[in-house]
Amino acid sequence: MTRARFFTALFFSVSLLITYAPAAQAQSADAIQAQINQHNQAISDLQAEIAQYQRQLDDINKQKNTLQSTVSALTLSQKQLAAQISVTKNKISSANLKIEELTNSIGDKEITIVEQQSAVGRQLRSMAENDRLPLIEQLFTSTSLSDVWRTIDDYQQLNQALNEQVTQLRQVKTSLAQNRDEVSAAKASLVSLASELATQKRSVDASKAAQQTLLNQTKNKESNYQKLIADKQAAEKAFEDDLVALQSKLDLIVHPGSLPKTGTGILSWPASASFMNNCAARKSVFGNIFCITQYFGTTAFSTANSQVYNGHGHNAIDLGMPIGTPLQAALSGTVIGTGNTDAVKGCYSFGKWILIDHHNGLNTLYAHLSEIDVLKGQNVTTGQAIGLSGMTGYATGPHLHFGVYASEGTEIMDLAQWRGKGGTPCTNGGAMMPVATLDAYLNPLSYL
Repeated sequence: MTRARFFTALFFSVSLLITYAPAAQAQSADAIQAQINQHNQAISDLQAEIAQYQRQLDDINKQKNTLQSTVSALTLSQKQLAAQISVTKNKISSANLKIEELTNSIGDKEITIVEQQSAVGRQLRSMAENDRLPLIEQLFTSTSLSDVWRTIDDYQQLNQALNEQVTQLRQVKTSLAQNRDEVSAAKASLVSLASELATQKRSVDASKAAQQTLLNQTKNKESNYQKLIADKQAAEKAFEDDLVALQSKLDLIVHPGSLPKTGTGILSWPASASFMNNCAARKSVFGNIFCITQYFGTTAFSTANSQVYNGHGHNAIDLGMPIGTPLQAALSGTVIGTGNTDAVKGCYSFGKWILIDHHNGLNTLYAHLSEIDVLKGQNVTTGQAIGLSGMTGYATGPHLHFGVYASEGTEIMDLAQWRGKGGTPCTNGGAMMPVATLDAYLNPLSYL
């Protein structure tokens, strides 16, 4: 084979491999992209549906608290969750299609690399067979100066062609590595989406369970619902009287110097970033950007309901959120207790609760939960899922009771150890719950 024919064959092989290989998958890639577009459109439509449910829920929350409004809110919440589940399923399908698309691309590039390397190898072997003399011998045996320059030029062209081929191979390999990184990211996204889907399904179950419990308690009658609320308020009032007396007797001292400095934002909000962003978008509903329905201290609500709060104000902040909203640890720490005051008949207090010690002088409390996903003694990290919101205990609507306590002034107690005059269902039944001295209650907003 002549050098001219060798270079012609080499350039043709390279050109053919570069232009032909991607085209083999062009149709399937287009088909995959079309399916991804369909899923994206479905997601867009579902998100509009979710937003509509949210507007309806906000309108219901402005209404008087009745059995009908509460049941309607729970039903809407379930429909909203069902739509969110559909969104997640579409995202999972899109991620699977993207992985398929990237896998096809990886296959194309691997074939291209092998064929390019093979083509170069074949042409080099062919040239070696036709040019057995080393270059230096060819130069000395050339019969004319023009032959010398032609031989040098041929080898320079070969060297340039090989350099270009190596560069192209490196580019293909770089692109191949990027595709593989994208596949890894897509697979990680699938794991996250699968976890999100499982949580959303649990949220639906929690909402349905709360709705069924409410209907069973009230026998679907408004009068029974209003009596249930009155009974909760009376029981909570009696328990608050006992609790205040108990707090004054606790032999616990809070040293202000043991507490973190306020205003440093040491705690994170106990819900996901997407939930908090949604709160910010609904400022007109809550009057704030954090979904706070009741602040810490002497608030309008605690003043209006002094029969419940005993004139001492609200010892936490309440965040309005649908039943089944995933909750997160506000800071790394150790779960020092969990419980359920509803297990004691007639004890309307925290319901299902979690208390975390952050080893910096602060404890955080999460109450009225529907599900608890951590155990006593378990170490948690900031943002780790710990449970689902609900409306257990003394709660007439779904929300999170988020408290911050000074660790020194807090104990988890079996209330059977202490009974006030006559006792209450909480103390007589031996409810287990956190109890703190009055100066141990801290304003969560000082640390968020």
